[in-house]
Amino acid sequence: MFLQQVWNAYLKSSLVVMIAVGLLLGVALAYVAPQFAISVGILGDLFIGALKGVAPILVFVLVMSAIAQHKKGTQINIRSVIALYAIATFCAAIVAVCASFMFPTSLTLLNSTIENTAPTSLTQVLKTLLMNMVDNPVNAIVKANYIGVLVWAVLLGICFRHASDSTKHVLADGAEALTKVVGIIIRLAPFGVFGVVAATIAQTGFHELLSYLRLILVLVGCMVFIALIVNPILVFACIRRNPYPLVLQCLVESGVTAFFTRSSAANIPVNMNLAKKLGLHEDTYSVSIPIGATINMGGAAVTITVLSLAATHTLGIHVDLGSAILLSLIASVGACGTSGVPGGSLLLTPLACGLFGIDNDIAMKVVAVGFVISVIQDSCETGLNSSTDVLFTAAADMGARRKQGLL
Repeated sequence: MFLQQVWNAYLKSSLVVMIAVGLLLGVALAYVAPQFAISVGILGDLFIGALKGVAPILVFVLVMSAIAQHKKGTQINIRSVIALYAIATFCAAIVAVCASFMFPTSLTLLNSTIENTAPTSLTQVLKTLLMNMVDNPVNAIVKANYIGVLVWAVLLGICFRHASDSTKHVLADGAEALTKVVGIIIRLAPFGVFGVVAATIAQTGFHELLSYLRLILVLVGCMVFIALIVNPILVFACIRRNPYPLVLQCLVESGVTAFFTRSSAANIPVNMNLAKKLGLHEDTYSVSIPIGATINMGGAAVTITVLSLAATHTLGIHVDLGSAILLSLIASVGACGTSGVPGGSLLLTPLACGLFGIDNDIAMKVVAVGFVISVIQDSCETGLNSSTDVLFTAAADMGARRKQGLL
């Protein structure tokens, strides 16, 4: 009876507060008992493993069901949302270029032990993207190939639009069930965060992170600037009123959980609930948010750009304006194809480095540096990416209603 009361109290508590508590307890345990802290890292492994396991099938079923339920003639503003995704990703790359010029960063290149599987040309990236699109659907789900998952979900969703109502109900029930499963996993995030933080600090401490403090500050500074300056401007252009209440609400209620789960796909139910809370059109957010978890990658564009320009500064390579703009385009295109790949944005860095004639072996050492700081970099990147999924969906939806005089 007592345990039931404790569990009910936990479920009613603020998830953000509980995550903060888990974070502080993890730091404290790593400081007091580092050996024990390493062993509790299994909590983090279980949490991350559960998220990785359920996320691909969640995206598949949600997108398929949402498209299948769509009724002809219903305005869902998907084009506006995708346009915002694309513009924001390119703007993120531009901000990263400017920050890298203003605060040039040198790297201490490590001996890379990472398997040399990074793409070396834009053609290779596009070929990989196309091949991922036609991947076997079962294989795409198993290997978390979100591009393939998205394509098959869209195609099947379109076909299921002509199915019977009972079939559509089954799809809707399946989507709801998976959403609840992910909700349960997300609710256990404080325990996962506790395990991840305790094990990470106990094993490595923050000494290596401090050695790359300038690089971390440039990366995080870019993402904060995008979240608090660039995105509000884009949102204001749509809704024509103070964007900050909406921006801050998305950062707090979506970005914080995404920061710790480090998975845009797993954060979909959080964004869905927030979109419902904001009163957005269900036909819009049920499609745009799962799609955004796959292609809306402003944070990844920042990572690719900053790391590649840090490499050029380290090697003394001059970067002109034209090359910087081309880099922004490459980073934007590449970022859209990184979803679902472990270290995906980092592995696109050699492609960007190749633009400046940097040897691939050296570029992989830059990737190794990225993995050192990935505890912070990947968390901030995911928080930015996921929070803007619901932010831009809200902006497009509210903008459309404003034009119709409904808002």
